[in-house]
Amino acid sequence: MSKLPILMYHHVALDTSEGLTVSVENLERHFQFLNQNGYQTHHLSELQSMREFQHKKNTVITFDDAYVSQLQFAYPLLQKYNLKATFFVPLKYVGKEDEWNQKRSPIMSATQLKSLDPAVVELAYHSYAHGKYHELSEEGVKVDTEKAIKAASESDLPIAPFLAYPYGKFPRKNPRKASFFKQLKGFEFQLGLRIGNRLNRFPFKKPFEVQRIDVKGEWNLTKFSRMLRFGKRF
Repeated sequence: MSKLPILMYHHVALDTSEGLTVSVENLERHFQFLNQNGYQTHHLSELQSMREFQHKKNTVITFDDAYVSQLQFAYPLLQKYNLKATFFVPLKYVGKEDEWNQKRSPIMSATQLKSLDPAVVELAYHSYAHGKYHELSEEGVKVDTEKAIKAASESDLPIAPFLAYPYGKFPRKNPRKASFFKQLKGFEFQLGLRIGNRLNRFPFKKPFEVQRIDVKGEWNLTKFSRMLRFGKRF
């Protein structure tokens, strides 16, 4: 089995790099590092038909919330460094602003999302209303998911059957955990992504507990490269 780091980003900004916001300058350093150090990036859909990697170094780049800033700043850098990424979309807020941050930010419209080259960016689900799954009842999860799928269909968005849990939250204890995963399978989701900050073993043994590395804007390149290689070790 191979080790697979999955990177998680959110906002991209011109002059701020702290917490969930990474500056354009730092993001370019990250992408340049991946490019120059021989990392092969993958869409999640590609992984579904793979049993082993052809390259020694592999990673998946993900962006949550489909902010306009990702279109403005991250997308050109992905193209520049010949990298792929998955953008997770909260369907209720397409073409609107987020409601979960103190300072609201615009989210891409359906037209903007469809303008992204699918060879570069794969779209996937980030729920409908960006709620915390561990706080929702089974009926709440069902209703939210049905709304997300309907919204994607009505907007004609090519969204892949992968789900990033908002805030990384999901039911952690059985029987609710097993029931939640069963629900996702019933909706034909193939992967569920949490946080965790650890490297994954690929192929995935727990497809609905895939871990991501929560990249922080204040990390220097040394910290970034260490997390990419080792993840959170303790």
